[in-house]
Amino acid sequence: MSVDIDTVKRVARLARIAVDDEAARRMSGELNAILGFVEQLSEVDVGNVEPMTSVIPTHIRMREDKVTDGGKADDVVANAPQTVDNFFLVPKVVE
Repeated sequence: MSVDIDTVKRVARLARIAVDDEAARRMSGELNAILGFVEQLSEVDVGNVEPMTSVIPTHIRMREDKVTDGGKADDVVANAPQTVDNFFLVPKVVE
């Protein structure tokens, strides 16, 4: 795939980037080089490669799965204008 100057200008306009003719010519060459590299990557055989989430093997540290209140009830309601027993107190809206 080849990117011409008109395509560069169109993409620049869509991205709201001001591009003059000289910059468009330079960007056209740079984008073609990038797309050429991407085309090279598509030629690599990755059929026998297992999917991975990191380049080095890592193990996630797990914690015990238990239900707690978080111990932060006082901190949560600290900035509330009115509270009762760690609950927010709000005016009645239904009459």
